[in-house]
Amino acid sequence: MSTTVTSDVRLPLSTWLRIYLRLFAVQGAWNYETLLGNGIAFCMEPALRLLPGGRGGEAYTSALSRHSRYFNAHPYFAGVAVGALARAELEGVAPGMIERFRIALGGPLGSVGDRLVWASWLPLCSIIALTAFGLDARPPLVVAIFLLLYNLGHLSLRAWGLRVGFEKGLRVADALGHPLLRRAPQYVGAAASFLAGVAIPLVAHRVAGGGKALAAGITLFAIVGGILLARFAEHSEGWRLALAILALFVLYSVLR
Repeated sequence: MSTTVTSDVRLPLSTWLRIYLRLFAVQGAWNYETLLGNGIAFCMEPALRLLPGGRGGEAYTSALSRHSRYFNAHPYFAGVAVGALARAELEGVAPGMIERFRIALGGPLGSVGDRLVWASWLPLCSIIALTAFGLDARPPLVVAIFLLLYNLGHLSLRAWGLRVGFEKGLRVADALGHPLLRRAPQYVGAAASFLAGVAIPLVAHRVAGGGKALAAGITLFAIVGGILLARFAEHSEGWRLALAILALFVLYSVLR
């Protein structure tokens, strides 16, 4: 991570590292009143020491109190807020403007994070690991594949968020509106859907065993199931799908 930014405001490398490591504890003081507020202030604290008066000074105390208030965002995108708010404080932006910026920033960070991580990246990593299992990979290797891919994604995302947040400051909305970031959930979701079509028959065949006839039947079932899900997606709630799949496995176990 570079210590150089696009303007005169800079952070020492040790401060970058402290903030980045603290991002892993951003949910440590989560509560229903302030949500991520305390965590955001905790992560920003190393940068706030650089304010006039230093640690314990009036500017430091006021900023720490200001950022301990209510704030909500996706935890992996919290680095964007931490970087942008830290830069605003170090540039001496008026507290009223910082507060308005905080209010406006939470919603987009939550929305982008939910779509990119929970709805796209996490399912993709799970399905890749599931595909490896279907290709006869040993269970420890399957777990290692999932952990490696998932952690590579969220570690990189935290580092990117902190860097771009500090570089852009109050203009960080430009980075969040980048076409790649907006389209990434769509591409990742499409890749996950394709891999799911490959993984489900492979896994079912490995778990259920049987010959080519059974494998062909499972593949046909997966294709028909996928078409039905695409056709009636608005009626396909998670618990209904889970019960339907469980019922099919029970039926197969009885008839086998």
